[in-house]
Amino acid sequence: QLQLVESGGGLVQPGGSLRLSCAASGFTLDHYGIGWFRQAPGKEREGISCSSSSGSATLYADSVKGRFTVSRDNGKDTVLLQMDNLKPEDTAVYYCAADRGGLCGFSWRSIPYDYWGQGTQVTVSS
Repeated sequence: QLQLVESGGGLVQPGGSLRLSCAASGFTLDHYGIGWFRQAPGKEREGISCSSSSGSATLYADSVKGRFTVSRDNGKDTVLLQMDNLKPEDTAVYYCAADRGGLCGFSWRSIPYDYWGQGTQVTVSS
């Protein structure tokens, strides 16, 4: 079965850090662009970051710029989202999505991703 699996979510205090991982089952990520999205209760899904298949192109939403960093660990075939200086408003279910087009361009939020993960909960609270 082809699927994405996110991990690394949890409960953290404001100002803390978490690192999310996105791994593939049944295929490899090295030719896929990866988007990271989140959805808080009662809110629309928000695109927060993308990474091209090579990792050379990355984009961030203004809400996370300077605090979140996306990277690729090709040795482990995973894409990482390092989240620092977390705020209560970062609380959401976080999803990764894979696009076989491999790009991270201006339309990255709206392209039809080929695979989605099941999501991992991130809660920022004291």
